[in-house]
Amino acid sequence: MSGIRFWDPSDAPLFKQRVVDRDPKGRTTRSRWAPFKSAALLGWFWGFGYFVAGLWWLGAAFLVEADQFAWAMPFGVLGLPALLAFFPAFGFALARLFWLPDAWRILAFAFGLTVSEWLRGHLFTGFPWNNLGLALGQNLWLMQTASLVGLYGLTFLSLAIGAAPAVLLTGKTMRARWTAPGIAAGLLVGLAAFGVWRVPSEASPIVDNVRLRIMQPNLPQDAKFNPRNRDAIMRRYLTLSARPGRDGITATPTHIIWPESAFPFLLHRDAGSLAQIATLLGPGSVLITGAARMDAPLPGEAVGKFYNAIQVIDEKGTILGAYDKVHLVPFGEYVPKFLDTLIRAAGLRQFVHIPGGFEPSEKRTTLSIPGLPPVAATICYEAIFPGEILAEGPRPDLILNVTNDAWFGQTPGPYQHFAQARLRAIEEGLPLVRAANTGISAVIDPFGRSVDALPLAVEGVIDTSLPVAEPVTLYRKWSRFSLTATLAICLIILIARRRRQIPLL
Repeated sequence: MSGIRFWDPSDAPLFKQRVVDRDPKGRTTRSRWAPFKSAALLGWFWGFGYFVAGLWWLGAAFLVEADQFAWAMPFGVLGLPALLAFFPAFGFALARLFWLPDAWRILAFAFGLTVSEWLRGHLFTGFPWNNLGLALGQNLWLMQTASLVGLYGLTFLSLAIGAAPAVLLTGKTMRARWTAPGIAAGLLVGLAAFGVWRVPSEASPIVDNVRLRIMQPNLPQDAKFNPRNRDAIMRRYLTLSARPGRDGITATPTHIIWPESAFPFLLHRDAGSLAQIATLLGPGSVLITGAARMDAPLPGEAVGKFYNAIQVIDEKGTILGAYDKVHLVPFGEYVPKFLDTLIRAAGLRQFVHIPGGFEPSEKRTTLSIPGLPPVAATICYEAIFPGEILAEGPRPDLILNVTNDAWFGQTPGPYQHFAQARLRAIEEGLPLVRAANTGISAVIDPFGRSVDALPLAVEGVIDTSLPVAEPVTLYRKWSRFSLTATLAICLIILIARRRRQIPLL
């Protein structure tokens, strides 16, 4: 790295700065770190604006119980973006390390921010929400590239393609101005052509003898966790699950699916509620529902450990199996022990109505459900983590996501969550079945197409079939290798060009 020239006044007008140091005699000198500080500062302000614009809806969660949590709204709406902004600050500084005045700066920019986005998705338990790669993850044709390179590959492509037009303003010749945008446009057309080729014209085949009913109760969050509403909530779930669907079909479904944390009580310890569920289910049918559960307390403990879980119940009211959530939401489902002590000492409490919060499961497991192929279960937030939703071992044939986005009302949050979950289906080549309390509930085929869906803030049920899984995608086979190889090649090229200072055109 000793051959890298850290600063040249002719480099990148956007990154010019006036930060100076003074030597012992008072003479001004230019700090070799000044350009990186300037780039990092620019990246922080850019990131802060990006995250405030994309995450402002988090404030709705603090108003559900405003008397207890409204004071904390600034920390969620402004504090979290301020912290997350340090990731693009690092990405900008990393890009500045390899910055060149020609079109190769596009590659440096894409490299730096892709690295920072990967770090954001992994450090401190990770938070890859609204990753920049989702710019290519909304159009049906363009999003098919996720089956090859995944979310972080889309990140690199989105940044490189989106930044290419910048040289139109700085190129010294017609060729210098148009070559990079032309390559980017051609690449975009190529990605779309791949999507057209990959997505079949006909609907996906379906799994035999599977009839799904997804129930969306649309319960407001302030009522959902109130124990006084337990009987009314159970009646609503049972009534809604038993009524005819939108297509008028009354045939007994093989599988009824309820959303995350469906009850303000422990279902597995409530014999009466299990008996009511048994009366709902027909012969051979099962209920799959989100439900908190508690282990028996160990000797010396007052209460056992609580888990955010998915439970499977048969027509006899017997719990056949469960999946416990692995990736909990920091400060939403758990708080570090020392902070929890401070919060309680101040007379406050955390969001979740569970003493001490939930415990994470030690490892991800594949859920076995009678009548369904093996299931990759995810609860809420877990669906946003690419490459992490499948357990080790044989590949499942279905992604199940139960969630409760009622915290965020009718804001962009539930739409963003749905978009990220849908991209997991394309990455893995698996259908997605999603039950959300207030929406968006849906069945998505392995190509990201909606088989059926309920919109946000609507009460109802979906009666539908289950699409068949596609063969293992290239992303699943080579995901870690492909991203590492891409960034390594990019780094080698940037270092070589930065040392040689060879113009691109």
